[in-house]
Amino acid sequence: MEITVKTAQELRLTADEFELIKQKLGRTPNFTELCTFSAMWSEHCSYKNSIKWLKTLPRSGGRMLVAAGEENAGLMDMGNGWGVVFKIESHNHPSTIEPFQGAATGVGGIQRDIFTMGARPIASLNSLRFGNLKDKKTQRLLSGVVKGIGHYGNCFGVPTVGGEVYFEECYHTNPLVNAMSVGIMKADKMVSATAKGKGNPVIYVGSATGKDGIGGASFASANITEESTEELPAVQVGDPFQEKKLLEACLEVIETGAVVGMQDMGAAGIICSTAEMSAKGEVGMRIDLDKVPTRQKNMKAWELLLSESQERMLMVVEKGREQEVIDVFEKWDLSCSTIGEVTDDGLLKFYMNENLEATIPAYELVLGGGAPQYTREYAEPKYFEKINEFKIDDVKDIHSNNELKLVAEKLIQLPNIASKRWVYTQYDSMVGAANTSTNAPSDAAVVLAKGTGKALAITTDCNSKYVFANPYVGGMIAVAEAARNIVCSGGEPIGVTNCLNFGNPYNPEVYYQFVKAVTGMGDACKKFNTPVTGGNVSFYNQNPEGPVYPTPTIGMVGVLDNIENKMTLDFKKEGDIILLLGKQQNDIASSEYLHKILNIEYSPAPHFDINEEFQLQQFVSNIIKEKLIESAHDISEGGLLITLLEKGFNKNLGFNVISNEVRNLSDIRNDAFWFGEAQSRIVITVKEGRMKEIEDKCKASNISITKLGTVTSNAIIIDENNWGSIIDWKEKYDTAIEKILN
Repeated sequence: MEITVKTAQELRLTADEFELIKQKLGRTPNFTELCTFSAMWSEHCSYKNSIKWLKTLPRSGGRMLVAAGEENAGLMDMGNGWGVVFKIESHNHPSTIEPFQGAATGVGGIQRDIFTMGARPIASLNSLRFGNLKDKKTQRLLSGVVKGIGHYGNCFGVPTVGGEVYFEECYHTNPLVNAMSVGIMKADKMVSATAKGKGNPVIYVGSATGKDGIGGASFASANITEESTEELPAVQVGDPFQEKKLLEACLEVIETGAVVGMQDMGAAGIICSTAEMSAKGEVGMRIDLDKVPTRQKNMKAWELLLSESQERMLMVVEKGREQEVIDVFEKWDLSCSTIGEVTDDGLLKFYMNENLEATIPAYELVLGGGAPQYTREYAEPKYFEKINEFKIDDVKDIHSNNELKLVAEKLIQLPNIASKRWVYTQYDSMVGAANTSTNAPSDAAVVLAKGTGKALAITTDCNSKYVFANPYVGGMIAVAEAARNIVCSGGEPIGVTNCLNFGNPYNPEVYYQFVKAVTGMGDACKKFNTPVTGGNVSFYNQNPEGPVYPTPTIGMVGVLDNIENKMTLDFKKEGDIILLLGKQQNDIASSEYLHKILNIEYSPAPHFDINEEFQLQQFVSNIIKEKLIESAHDISEGGLLITLLEKGFNKNLGFNVISNEVRNLSDIRNDAFWFGEAQSRIVITVKEGRMKEIEDKCKASNISITKLGTVTSNAIIIDENNWGSIIDWKEKYDTAIEKILN
């Protein structure tokens, strides 16, 4: 067939990119070669519209053991000779079209990124966004995604220990499904995704290749439309039992010492793994595609190269040691085929039945090599004008205790705030028996890292409404909240992986959101000394009405050197004193109360001062280590009242709080005091005998402290008004989502 610019455009390449490919090859590419450029130069693989800004993030320092983005996942030092490996990635578009398999294969893919480096996965998390929960389409998507995550994770045998779920109208057409995995390994045992050694065999292991997932990387780099359902082959099909065998076989084969390099076949399949491994090692490969195990007959060369069939790995092994590798995979009943060898000319040469199908310089395909990098225009969004018009004085305050109670009852049952019990009970959170948070909840999941003498605190966080209101501040808050959750759990934050979910990068207003959010994230990561180890960019998350909220999801890992330092969020004992650490603010901006109860969509981001935040986190970290407090829980969605209720639920303990005196002294509105979401505030409880010591320490460290009240046996008393038992409130909280779904 004749290859023209129209052919390139049908493969989602631009006319300029087609000309660039011709320049790099010195000729017009054939169809197979053009397909490989289409996949590798897609946004999903090349980050061509984002790499300029990703490079501004702090990508070294701290406990980093490998440079950011150099390997399949980040590796950081836990101490004692151990490393923690972690990464988060999106599977948004596949989950939109086929929610069960889209979400399931997202979980499977991120696990492979962990164990291909030689680490054993010990925990999974996720971050999910859907449209209005009352909508039947949202309910179908939610059900499919949750079942897919649960099915794959439960069968694979890694606990799902944490995550977040939000519901906003803007995610109606295009939900977000971000999956994170965390593993541990001996720090000096890492296997690199690098090919080297002329003549070393290239070995394909795992499941056979089929036509599912062909063009998945390109599909992920386009807007979702009504016709997207016709692209079902771009959605992969997963088999968690096969992946469990692949995990064990890969970890076993690494122990032989015969493996030179290994990479999973994720986005863009064989072409991606051969290109990236070769470019990194400054070598080439000769690959015989007819030797690739297939489950469908007569697959063409381009189909074999682009298929994203799951549970597959590409390995380079030492020449002469092939049989050691084959024996391991045969033991686990997995395909293992030598499909080629490493060359020293930098070229990828793909053959089919001895016919040369494609010749491509590996370097020209990859990020950091020949893949194009663009600088896009950006402009401040027009909707900022509406945000700037917001004035708190235009909003009527709450004046009676009865009105306060009615608002609280509505707020506790909002899907963004209510218990996600319906979701998390479908996940196995206990497999492996390392999750400490099931009966002793903390702001971050705390997981024992068996054999290391340590534990990990892990969280995913992003309030996208804040990022929509102010991308720079919202990006900072996402990092700060993740760090705050880890600190409140007794951990030391050490590093970040991110999943940057935005609309179409060719829209200047969307690109403004992206640039400012990345800048804010970077500044916060520098402040907290949590370098970015890697992650994922997902553009083209759009509805017909416009883009989704900018959603730069933060996955953060912290270390507990001593599990005895773990701190939980819940009230412990009647009579304990409830204290608020951090400055109170007359602020209801971007709160759930303002947005969902009063239906005011446009308001600024909530108050945030990064120096205040850092100082507060350092202080709380110290008092936890000194064993001075009984609980710690940060104030986030829903404000102070929701925080107090959440602290009571685990042990069915209530609280008696007087607000009048506190508010009058600081001139704080009723709604702002109870429902405002100003940042850098943490509610702690202390035994009565510790009160003076905490007050003295706060004074010495210049930390604002407010006595709110005391823990009760189960009654909720607000300003001397009895609101009933904590058990009744817990019932509302626990069943809200189930009632909507039923």
